[in-house]
Amino acid sequence: MSVSDKEREEIEKSSAPLIEHLIELRRRLIWSLGGFFVAFLVCFFFAKRLFNLLVIPFKWATQWAGLDPHKVELIYTAPQEFFFTQVKLAMFGGMVIAFPLIATQIYKFIAPGLYKNERSAFLPFLIASPILFLMGASLVYFFFTPMVMWFFLAMQQTGTNDQVQISLLPKVSEYLSLIMTLIFSFGLVFQLPVVTSLLTRVGLLSSQALAEKRKWAIVLSFVVAAVLTPPDPMSQCGLAIPTIILYEVAIWSSRMIERAQARDRLAREPAESSVTSNTPDASSS
Repeated sequence: MSVSDKEREEIEKSSAPLIEHLIELRRRLIWSLGGFFVAFLVCFFFAKRLFNLLVIPFKWATQWAGLDPHKVELIYTAPQEFFFTQVKLAMFGGMVIAFPLIATQIYKFIAPGLYKNERSAFLPFLIASPILFLMGASLVYFFFTPMVMWFFLAMQQTGTNDQVQISLLPKVSEYLSLIMTLIFSFGLVFQLPVVTSLLTRVGLLSSQALAEKRKWAIVLSFVVAAVLTPPDPMSQCGLAIPTIILYEVAIWSSRMIERAQARDRLAREPAESSVTSNTPDASSS
């Protein structure tokens, strides 16, 4: 066999696993995109009902401000604005609904390349991630959005005492953008314990390092909150304070992981020492 034939054979052997990986990637992408498309269609069909659900926190804020919650009014100033708002809402809802399927497809794609202990370590974080995201979204829906909208409603002028009447009439697109930004911001921030725990498990981070950087983390929390939230102090503090609390949770979870790893090492040491003692010395043979 000539040199060129050997090279050709090596290329064919190396290309076979690559083709299999590409086929598997294509299958996972089809499942993910198909799941998102179906979820998008369902959400678009119920887009108006979903939007009315998202307006409920605004009604709560109206009631807190002493106004009639049944007279809540949102507007749109362009003919196509409400339609594209529904499309954006359907995409947002489709991504949220399809996320478990997409995450499962990602896991199934990378799982064959992981050891059994790595798969068992990765699976709890795959479950915890959507749960923490939903916790952040729930905080936005039930507390943070009503608080922010109440703050803005309090700036209205009723037109009495020689004041000009100034009323808040949010546009549907701007209201949806506000609540989507808040949900994504809080959802991402609530992933902090998951990310730090994964980094701790693989040895790239330690609880001591997290504790030493606590002061910088507090400052960074307020800076990131100022970028991600609307430009008012209530929104900034509303995101920064949960971030700081989650940072403390991340330190605690990292310590728990380190203690569990230390116990595993102590449990393995007697077994390894017994195996070493039972191994015959090369000089005695």
